[in-house]
Order: sequence, then C-alpha cells, then structure tokens
Amino acid sequence: MILYDPGVIANFHDYGIMLPIASDRGKQALSFLNKNAPDKFKVFDFSSAQKYLKLNSKKLPCKLAEHPAVCTDQEKYLLNREDLERVHCKTFTKQLYTERLNAAILNAFELVDAQGKPNRYEPGRAIKPLSDLFQALLAQAGGTYLACLLALTDNALQGTQTKSGFCYYLGGGMHHARYDAPSGFCLINDVTAAAAKIASEKSAPLIWIIDMDAHKGDGTAELIHFARKRGELKTPAKKSELSISDNEKPCILTLSIHMAKGWPLDDENLASAKEGRAPLLPSDVDIGIDSGGEDEYSYRLMDGIGELEKLSGNAPDFALVVDGADPYEHDGLASSSLLRLTLEQCVKRDTLVYRYLQDRNIPSAWVQAGGYGDRAWEPAAYFLMNT
Repeated sequence: MILYDPGVIANFHDYGIMLPIASDRGKQALSFLNKNAPDKFKVFDFSSAQKYLKLNSKKLPCKLAEHPAVCTDQEKYLLNREDLERVHCKTFTKQLYTERLNAAILNAFELVDAQGKPNRYEPGRAIKPLSDLFQALLAQAGGTYLACLLALTDNALQGTQTKSGFCYYLGGGMHHARYDAPSGFCLINDVTAAAAKIASEKSAPLIWIIDMDAHKGDGTAELIHFARKRGELKTPAKKSELSISDNEKPCILTLSIHMAKGWPLDDENLASAKEGRAPLLPSDVDIGIDSGGEDEYSYRLMDGIGELEKLSGNAPDFALVVDGADPYEHDGLASSSLLRLTLEQCVKRDTLVYRYLQDRNIPSAWVQAGGYGDRAWEPAAYFLMNT
C-alpha cells in the first residue's frame, strides 16, 4: 500500500526557502503509477488510513487492536511533543513550541551563512510565515509513524499468506536532525521518533532501520546511541545473538549506506565535529561508498544486511527503510554528487531489500527521504512499478 497526503507536503518556496526540492515528488510518482500500473496499490491519505485501521481493528492481534491510533479518535498529526521528546532533548523540543522556532528553522535549512547573510533564502518571496513550516513538518513526521502502523497492520491481516506487510510513504525521511539541534534540512527526526514510538508500544520489540540515503544517517545514529545510554533501548554489546523477549527492552539497530566522503563526512564538517556526537557516532553498520564504487553498491548493501543479521541473531519484527533518491545520477543537489547510481541500480537496490524482507515475512515501512530536482520522483516510482 501507499501512503500519500498532499495536505502535509510543504512547498518550501512558499516560505521563501529556495532549495532545489520538487514541490511534490509524491504526486509525480503517483501520476506515473496511475498511468503505467493502475490499481496496483491501495493509496491512502491520512484520514482514509485511520479509517482503514479502525475498520480492521477487530481482526488484529491484541497488541495492535488495542492500539490508541486504532481505537480512539486522533488528530491528523500522529506524532506529538511527547513523541519528539522520546528521542530529542526536551530543551530543544521546547524551542520548537516557542518564539525561538524561526531560529531553529533557519539553522535546519542553512538559510543564513557565516556572515549572517541570507543563503538560499528570500523572505520577500514568501507567501506563508516561516513558523507555519513546523506544523507541516510535524505532520509529515506523523505520516512516517502512520506508515509503520499500516505496515504492521497489513502484515497481521495477511495471516498465513506469503506476502508480508508493506507500506510506502511518499514523504518523511528527516534523518539528520540530532539530539539537541536540527541539521541538514531536517528540523526533527521522524525516522527515529516513529521507530521509538513503535518500539515503546511493543508492536515490534526488534526493529531495523535501513538507511539508503546518499548522506549518512548521522542524526539517527546519534539519537539511537543516546537512547541506549539512557537505558531506554537495548545495547548490542558485541556481534553475537541478541535475545529479545517481551519483558526486555526494545532494540533498534541501524544500517546506513552512504557516500564515504560527502557531507556530513566531508573534511570541513569533520574538522568541527565533537567527539561522541554526530557525524562521528557510527551506525550499527556503516557502509561508505567511494566515488566510482557504484557497481559495488548492491553487493555491499546486502553484506551489510548480513551484518545486521549477525547482530540480531534472528529476524527483526519490523523494518523501517529510508529510501533516499539522492544517490540517483540525475539528483539535483551538489552535495549528493559523489554517488551516482543509474535508475536501474536504484531499482535493483530497492528490489533487493524489498525481496529480502518479503522472503522473511518482515513487515516494512518505507519513506521517500532525500531527493532533489525535477527527476527525484523516478527511483521510487520505477521501484514501486516493478515490485
């Protein structure tokens, strides 16, 4: 199934933010699918997705049937301040709900340079106040959580059938936001917040995050690391079996495959990095691809998933896939230029992960994540058409 809600897709130019982000990649992908693979997927917006969950609640196992998003009326935005504070610093989260919000947005999208001058920011062209962007981003983050819930529900309803739960969300993927600050066009980290909420509800005590964005998932790695230090998540002590039972802490394992030397791992950024903070903190499995190493990408990705298997000792209960389109050779962002996968390589990448999860009956939610320029919709659209 596909989750897409045009009401939560932010057009950054409306806020005077002149980034090369297509206003609605999801709409372009759906238009392509409707033309080339009509009726292949159920497509939900947020409202119809919640109706679907409530309609099927009596058919679900107890832990999902009693889920608050299924059994009670919810606001459209399915992640709230408490959910953000589960992974982010409370001081930082408080800033997002005060007059200091605009400063956080300017920082997140790098709209002011070192000399204090506007950078890719033209407030005179804005038709919406900058502060309104937070609600749009919070809504998008809620979509990531809703996609997780849909995938788990879909998996439960499959019963003994061979197909496992799958939901592709045409939004989300803000994986650079850190514990106490925004970063890399990411104000809040929906990936970690959604996974942590699902884990806290014990719908999936063992979760894998598979991040295939061109840029390292440094914010996610930091947030998971800090949650482990607080004792909220299980820490894998070594590469051996993790024994997960209903009474133990949940475990979230992370894999990131990314440019080996591009942002946030470029020399300038690393020179100012602080020990014990992103981007220096590793994912559980980090795979850096050097420029020119595109032909090795799929092999190294599957080897990395094999390492996750060794860490887990068993299959995860759920996988959240960050399906970045910015490794695509036609991506429009300069900082993605050190990784140039063809469309065929992008589709192969996604298909390998999809088949791996399906073959092992692992439910998965996918978020569209990074992708810039007029052709950023293509990798997701062609992958979905070919699943």
